[in-house]
Amino acid sequence: QVQLVESGGGLVQAGGSLRLSCAASGIIFNDAAMGWYRQAPGKQRELVAIITNRGSTVYADSVKGRFTISRDNAKNTVFLQMNTLNAEDTSVYYCYANIIKTFWGQGTQVTVSS
Repeated sequence: QVQLVESGGGLVQAGGSLRLSCAASGIIFNDAAMGWYRQAPGKQRELVAIITNRGSTVYADSVKGRFTISRDNAKNTVFLQMNTLNAEDTSVYYCYANIIKTFWGQGTQVTVSS
């Protein structure tokens, strides 16, 4: 059974930082593309960042230069370091894994107060 468990969300002031973590189990983590999506109320789920199994990264334009995605294959964990947060970053953040099929975590709330 595949499980993606996010942690690290919370309330932060504008300009602050948060680090999200996603621990994966039930998949061959080293072979999976991992990533983060987010969904704000009334909006569609959107890509934040992806890291391939080889370490290549893709970022949404809105987070380039502020967010950094990384992975620790020894710990089956993907991270999202979020700096210089603003109110527009307020969303539920979902961990994503793709290896033949796509899997999603339950989501973690990030709220940025202005």
